[in-house]
Amino acid sequence: MNSSTESHSLGVDVYRRRRERVLAALRQTGGGLAVIATAPEVMRNRDADYPFRHDSYFYYLTGFTEPEAVLVLDASADTEAGDPASILFCREKNVERETWEGFRYGPEAARYAFGFDAAFPIDQLDTEMPRLLADMPAIHYALGSSAELDAQVRGWLKAVRAQSRIGVKAPSKASDLLPILDEMRLVKDDHELAIMRRAASISAEAHRRAMQTCRPGMHEYEIEAELLYTFRRRGAQAPAYGGIVAAGANACVLHYPAGNAIACEGDLILIDAACELDGYASDITRTFPATGRFTSAQREIYDIVLAAQYAAIDATRAGVSFDAPHEAAVRVLAQGLLDTGIVDKNKFATVDDVIAERAYQRFYMHRTSHWLGMDVHDAGDYRDAHAPLDDHGARAWRKLVAGMTLTIEPGLYIRAAEDVPERYANIGIRIEDDAIVTAAGCELITREVPVDPDEIEALMRDARTPNAS
Repeated sequence: MNSSTESHSLGVDVYRRRRERVLAALRQTGGGLAVIATAPEVMRNRDADYPFRHDSYFYYLTGFTEPEAVLVLDASADTEAGDPASILFCREKNVERETWEGFRYGPEAARYAFGFDAAFPIDQLDTEMPRLLADMPAIHYALGSSAELDAQVRGWLKAVRAQSRIGVKAPSKASDLLPILDEMRLVKDDHELAIMRRAASISAEAHRRAMQTCRPGMHEYEIEAELLYTFRRRGAQAPAYGGIVAAGANACVLHYPAGNAIACEGDLILIDAACELDGYASDITRTFPATGRFTSAQREIYDIVLAAQYAAIDATRAGVSFDAPHEAAVRVLAQGLLDTGIVDKNKFATVDDVIAERAYQRFYMHRTSHWLGMDVHDAGDYRDAHAPLDDHGARAWRKLVAGMTLTIEPGLYIRAAEDVPERYANIGIRIEDDAIVTAAGCELITREVPVDPDEIEALMRDARTPNAS
């Protein structure tokens, strides 16, 4: 049994309460049966699988990390009569397979360890589901998310309809379960925030190590190795996403993976990398000079991006629009592009002109924030589903609520071009932190790694000083 499974089985009430919330929501819509499957195992090549990672929705409701598992929630169950409302299907105990693959709970042990009302072997899923669906008003699942699950549901419904002559009715309605789960996942509870703070701390330590060990002449993949070492040494299970370690002009490629390029004198190193801990992601980006000292041009652009991040941070609090941090960052970035001459002052007289014409998008082409949680781009709509459509066919941005978690990550990416001042050519800078929305502002949980350029230089200088502690 791994430490993650142990910790979550100890917190079984967290998952039970979440299942109860889903059941309550379904009862308000008339009841029915909900089906949530974990992720499939995926073959990498020949007889080797990719490392298994559970489905986030399934894990959110179960804490269960084994493959081949399905959760069924019966919102029509008569719990007072002893009918099971939460049912797990999972692999059976198998001593021989455990010799090869490790510990399995099996249905009975999983039922007690994770607080389910009933549990069955996964091999019985296709037998049990038609029975469970009989006379149900509706089936709720992630419509269209898995061709395999869609096919299974059709098979179950066909088996139920085959019993129509004896008076058994099939569900007359199929609905998408994900909107309910997305809204639940959007606001984090104390259990989740505690894990995310630990993940953020591990990732921050990894970034500090990368800054301290970086030297001109290192390959990007060597710097990446320092990050991965720290993630695992501190107990994180895996990177939260494919990390970016980009030297020099590579930093202007938004999703550049760590490659074979060598960090040279005068290069900036952009690292966007973080760990996943107990099912929750962190997400940090820092940009620093390979030599340990920014050039004057690099410092100019860095200061603009940092000022944009501070403006976005100041705009992040409960009650404001999700778009408010982005608008605040864009205004600072646009002014900086105008002041440096990267955006032609002869074409754009004011920062409002730059914003209105979106002239900044050539150098800042992504948004400032995204939700963060179990997935690095976490579940939840960014717009208010209940707001009316505006003249452009869009709904208003949703309001931030205390407990939401998001990134704050402005950047500037200045590719070399004839109309770009040469001193700024191929400078790519992004600064990203993770924030928990509070009533009065936000809590930054990734600032154990510095963002101030003087502090970055000091950290790197101290690491290069002989006998430095």
